[in-house]
Amino acid sequence: MGGLLDKVQPAVKKETRRVTIMTAAGIVVMWIVFAILHAVWPDMVPFDYTVILGGLAGGAIAVLNFFLMGLMVQSATEAADDEAAKAKVKASYSQRLLLQMLWVIAAIVAPCFQFAAGIVPLFLPSFGIKLTGFMKKV
Repeated sequence: MGGLLDKVQPAVKKETRRVTIMTAAGIVVMWIVFAILHAVWPDMVPFDYTVILGGLAGGAIAVLNFFLMGLMVQSATEAADDEAAKAKVKASYSQRLLLQMLWVIAAIVAPCFQFAAGIVPLFLPSFGIKLTGFMKKV
């Protein structure tokens, strides 16, 4: 495994680490919101192992998606020509979108996941990156 990560550029590792932290923080906030909503509406909003598993698995998919995007950018910048770079970008986008769609289906269908808790983490990396950019401007 170390050999695989040795080829990853430091910038990709650094940004993936940041996104992992932001996603984990977002998942904890999501769990707190679920707990509060469960306390208010226990029959409507669950707070059990399905919420925890959904958050953990959804977060893992979100971070994996970001990491794979970083690897794609790294690979595209090393491509010999523009056409090869475009092909890599397009293929990577399609594969990462398929990964997310398969996860969404699994989160909805599998009874071990609470669907909302599994889907919300997919939005956390983007939200965290935008929030970080906003905070830097302020």
